[in-house]
Amino acid sequence: MGEEPNDARPEPADRIPDGHAPNQDQDRHRSPAPPDPRVAPVPEAPPWAPVPPADRAPEPPGSPGAPTTPPPPAQPPATPTLAFGPPPQASGQQPGQASGQPSGQAPGQQAGQQPGQASGHQPGQASAHQPGQTPGQPFGQAAAHAPGQPPGDPSGAVPVGAGAAAASGYGFPQPGPATAPGYGPPPGYGPPGYGPPGYGPPPPAQPPGPANPAQAAAIALLNLSGLGLGYVLLRQWIGAALCWLATAALLVVALPADVDGVPVGVLVGYGVLLLAAAADGFRRGLRATLRVGAAVRRLALPLALVLLAVPAGGSLAYGAAREEAREEALLARLTAADERVKSGQGLLFDRAEPLYRLALATYQELGTKHAGSRAGKLVPARLDAYYAQLSAPYDKKDFCKAVAPLKHLRGLPGTVDKDLLGARPAKTDEPLAESLYGCGTAALGVQTAEPPAEKSLNELLDTFPQSPQATRVEPAVREAIKTRSAAVDGGAVPCGTVVELRALRSSVDALPDATFAGASRETAAAVEKGDFACGTSQFRSKEFGDAATTMTQFAKDYPNSPKAAHARSIAIAAEIADEEPEAGKSLPPAKAPGGARMVMVVSNDGPGSVELLYTGPTTGKITLNACATCTKYPSSVFLDPKKVKACTGPASKYPKATLLLPAGNYHFLQKRAGTGTSTGGDTKISKTKIEPNYSYTNCLYVTSGF
Repeated sequence: MGEEPNDARPEPADRIPDGHAPNQDQDRHRSPAPPDPRVAPVPEAPPWAPVPPADRAPEPPGSPGAPTTPPPPAQPPATPTLAFGPPPQASGQQPGQASGQPSGQAPGQQAGQQPGQASGHQPGQASAHQPGQTPGQPFGQAAAHAPGQPPGDPSGAVPVGAGAAAASGYGFPQPGPATAPGYGPPPGYGPPGYGPPGYGPPPPAQPPGPANPAQAAAIALLNLSGLGLGYVLLRQWIGAALCWLATAALLVVALPADVDGVPVGVLVGYGVLLLAAAADGFRRGLRATLRVGAAVRRLALPLALVLLAVPAGGSLAYGAAREEAREEALLARLTAADERVKSGQGLLFDRAEPLYRLALATYQELGTKHAGSRAGKLVPARLDAYYAQLSAPYDKKDFCKAVAPLKHLRGLPGTVDKDLLGARPAKTDEPLAESLYGCGTAALGVQTAEPPAEKSLNELLDTFPQSPQATRVEPAVREAIKTRSAAVDGGAVPCGTVVELRALRSSVDALPDATFAGASRETAAAVEKGDFACGTSQFRSKEFGDAATTMTQFAKDYPNSPKAAHARSIAIAAEIADEEPEAGKSLPPAKAPGGARMVMVVSNDGPGSVELLYTGPTTGKITLNACATCTKYPSSVFLDPKKVKACTGPASKYPKATLLLPAGNYHFLQKRAGTGTSTGGDTKISKTKIEPNYSYTNCLYVTSGF
């Protein structure tokens, strides 16, 4: 009662400037430490408090000159209060050992003192002097006297559980030496009497340390590696986890490497995240205290610099993988182009050309835009193979089939890079000229040739006018004409030859006139001769219908030909022979025989005009006009044709014609034109022998079928 509660608590050792708890000896020989700004100043003693001389050290009790102060009454045992952890210790002191106490001695026991025995004090009184306490001063009274208390007053307040009598080491808080002047918490820290000594709100946070740019840079660089190691050093696990997740997501998106690579948005986002992590790591690490050893701190910056090789090396490795993927993709495109070229084998060039064009487009892109790639370096060899494949027909002497691909190869500089093609197109000039010549001369006289001879030969003369092949065209044409003309004279199939001659004439007429005018005339003469030979050949072969057509056309095509009249005779005889084969036993003579001629008067006693054809020693035809008053004679199977009295009327009634015929056997064919009472194309065959010195009449009439 009447004592003020002592609210002092033991200060941790790291709060004391020298790192050790003050002891009795230190307080005897040094001046009090400067006041801590964190602790409120201790109120000064009142003016009536006696102050010991400053130049005189306190003397132990019982010594001469020491103030005689009766010992304080024994204090009752402190009330047991729950405490956590061991009591604070002085530096270099065993647990539970008082300052200046020998090791191995029980807590609260002085040297030479039996356990449980106080050193000249009553229970509850400390045996060793507290820091800042003079000899004989009661426990809990600091060197600086409490306000209103005279020095050496034994009535100072003692903290609960303090002193040697507080059952050292048995679960109660064991405070160390009393707080030196100027140390400890400020006055009023915690409500008085609240809880046991040392229990209360946590001490204020330790102020941040000095700035360490090297440490901050190391942490920033560690984060910049993408592995989040800067956050690991700072024990910022959320930031480290975010870095790991971002890096893992990037790997999932990027791997396996392909030609397109990582989307730009992903790369930008990842880069921004790394820069943000580096900036945040620099900020956090600038004043942070790392809970790692000095060796780790020294290695942090070099390790960070080394780990920068991780993203750089990863970028290089990914770039190499992407480059390999690009190479593989280019090789795959090259293979696809090769397959297109191979698929064109055996096809007509017109059908295969689209495939070839696609392959060439791929070759050009690979050989120009990707010339340094493995696929680009293979393009020249592929072009050589391409030229070889398309030139294969020329190597096999299939000239017409070789023209189109060779023209394609020669024209490639217009669509494919010239530097890529090199001298390959120029090497196709000679094969192309030879193919045009070979195809054109082979088509001479071939009516169904495709392309026709004139197309190939004209292209040769236009494209390569100075080539050796161009100078050989005219001789080749003349040789073709000569060969076929000879075949007409003595050939077994003049009609086939004349077809060739007609085709040859058409080709020659389409060639330049200045060079081939003579050849054109030769061809025309050969065709004329061939047409006549064809007609006679058909007549002899009993092909009377074809012979009649051929000779009729000949007479129309060549009216001024010396053979025109003979051709007309052969045509008439062939027409009669087509109805009466006996009339075609021999070819009509080119000229009529000489000698006497007998008169034959022919009359038309029938409706409609009539054409009368005859052949024998001479051949010809006449046409009789229609008889206006003539009709058909009734006929019956029981009526004898000889009893028909035709042409018995006045002679002037019937249209007439007179023939002068040499003696001989004649075949007649009358062809009556159609009228209202007769059918057009009605024909009738008759045979007559003309003898010398006689005159003959021939009445032409028509009988009905009933």
